[in-house]
Amino acid sequence: MFDTIAALLEDKARPFTPSGPTVGQIEGSAKGIRDAFIGRGLPVDEPVCLCIEDRPLLLAALLASMAGAPPFILPHSVQPQVLGDVREAKPFRTILTDSAVGPLAGTEVVRVEACRPSPGARPLKLVRSPDEAFVSLFTGGSTGKSRIWSKTPANLFGEAINLAETFGIGRTDLLLSTVPPQHIYGLLGSVLLPFFASAQVLRRTCTFPREILSALQNEAPTVLVGVPIHYRAMRSGDLRPFSLRLALSSAAPLDNEDAAFFLEKTGLAITEIYGSTETGGIATRSYGADHEAWKPFACIDWKILSDRLAVRSAFISPDLPCDAEGFFITADRVAAAGENRFRILGRVDHIVKVAGKRVDLEEIREKIRRIPGVRDAYVTAVPLNGARQAQIATLVATDLSIRELRAAIRSMDEHYGRPRRIRTVDAIPVLPNGKIDRQAIERFLFSSRLSRTEGEPGSIR
Repeated sequence: MFDTIAALLEDKARPFTPSGPTVGQIEGSAKGIRDAFIGRGLPVDEPVCLCIEDRPLLLAALLASMAGAPPFILPHSVQPQVLGDVREAKPFRTILTDSAVGPLAGTEVVRVEACRPSPGARPLKLVRSPDEAFVSLFTGGSTGKSRIWSKTPANLFGEAINLAETFGIGRTDLLLSTVPPQHIYGLLGSVLLPFFASAQVLRRTCTFPREILSALQNEAPTVLVGVPIHYRAMRSGDLRPFSLRLALSSAAPLDNEDAAFFLEKTGLAITEIYGSTETGGIATRSYGADHEAWKPFACIDWKILSDRLAVRSAFISPDLPCDAEGFFITADRVAAAGENRFRILGRVDHIVKVAGKRVDLEEIREKIRRIPGVRDAYVTAVPLNGARQAQIATLVATDLSIRELRAAIRSMDEHYGRPRRIRTVDAIPVLPNGKIDRQAIERFLFSSRLSRTEGEPGSIR
């Protein structure tokens, strides 16, 4: 792997983005970051909070960490509240940034622009072990609880190489990302993937429909790294084939209607990647015949244990508990679906007990989403008085009234499977990486100021 990186760094004139910088300039930035931190005399194992949004500079920081700079923590936002949460979970004293970071008491802010290599700086020698954690990603987690997951060079670089080989991405490709690079999908798809594939990537993150469509038309990217919310947003514009040959999606399940629309307008079936920050990528599927079945990457070992998916791969975070054979048991319930494929049935933590009955929250969500006039829905369960029983609550994106929703739900399900608390919004809140914003949803659903009793009409707009 290190030989591969060294060979890639030899191609110094290759532009990483269409307008630069080149690989050689990124290597120079990495030397500057390395030398700046080594010169400060910081312990080599003391983490630094990495608040960098620029893709070339983020790549430079990761290379610097490989060459002797401290390990980095990547927060999903540079908001003071988020940085405070990160520091509580994994203490740090220094922030390296390319943007205006809000004040955080007790920390020193280092501007990446000030980390310049000295004349005659020593070569960028990669000294960190491939199996030593060098990046920690701060995420919301699949259950909504914030977690920090460690990643090794073997985890991240190995996964980027696998993506390049699986999708045949190479020097002639230009990638457009709608996902910020601080998140695992954006980091892999728009920083490490183009580097290891010798491809180029657009420097900016396009998130608004007009911005995405304009970049597709004017920049002629061949690979789109997107998330479901942006594929849905593009339905409002003039979507055409453009120059795309590959469209990727991750972070959340893709809506079938959005996938069908994209296929009709572009001729491309969106390829979804299933996985998580902690496990890395696991499998893919493309919209079309039998698109409910997932096919694991060739490098992934998997099996089903008591209806749960167990995986073994080089991408799994060292923080996860694995069995004696190296398998990690996920929280996803699956069923075999033909040769080397599986279907996802839901999550173990989506099964709750209501009135003594087992209820699948994802099944309820899908039923609500099929109600005419409903755009999307989120369903959760609230423990009752600390007991194992639960009460179901839902946030629904719709213009229907609460009364109309209750009538529709009443006709479709057993009484124990009906949400007792219902709120409506224009759209389900999401984070920049396309994942559900659970904290915002909880504010909508459970704020005492917004609480309404069963059957009382009302909506949050």
